[in-house]
Amino acid sequence: MLVLGLGISLSAHAEVPEYRIASGSWVHIGDRLFQTDPNARLAKVNMLVPQSGPMIYEFNIRYEGGTEDGHGGFGIHLFANNVSHTASWGSGTSYLLWLNYDSNPITAGIHRGFSAQLYRSYSNSRMDLVESFDLNEFADLLTWENLSDPIPVVIWANGYTGEVRIYDPTDPDMRDYFYLFLPTTNLSGDWISIRTNGLRLSLGLD
Repeated sequence: MLVLGLGISLSAHAEVPEYRIASGSWVHIGDRLFQTDPNARLAKVNMLVPQSGPMIYEFNIRYEGGTEDGHGGFGIHLFANNVSHTASWGSGTSYLLWLNYDSNPITAGIHRGFSAQLYRSYSNSRMDLVESFDLNEFADLLTWENLSDPIPVVIWANGYTGEVRIYDPTDPDMRDYFYLFLPTTNLSGDWISIRTNGLRLSLGLD
């Protein structure tokens, strides 16, 4: 298994992956990687990470602003190939795990308020919604106090079986997780893509 630190020279225990800024305004400040443009709808940075079999993706995110208009999103493309290093709707062939806050969604199938989506990306211009999850029962966790601190993200994904576990960031022991299946198996990829939509956000390691 691979423990991937999505930051720039943040830890002696994690190698820094090669990365390419595709869109948005990404900047390395101190020990964090920031996306600083709240108007960027397709902000994306690609990181060269060979993936197959069981993988662990471990990093943290911190809200930096941008939801004043009632909308903001963050996600990660897993097992990505044929990615575009420019602005694009999809990210090659991959699966996108997406967290979304939208007070007035216009896309069919997206829940109002706090939600999560699983998308399948077929190309850089085609991406289909696989499933949407209503997370409004957890919306009370989105306080300004909580958002000011880094939120740990731990994702276990098995490319062989399509199994994914997204661990509960509120559980200090990381024993509880949200379980889902990707619709395909025997996945592999050379890239991951980190992206935001209308959100200023930073990434780093604990």
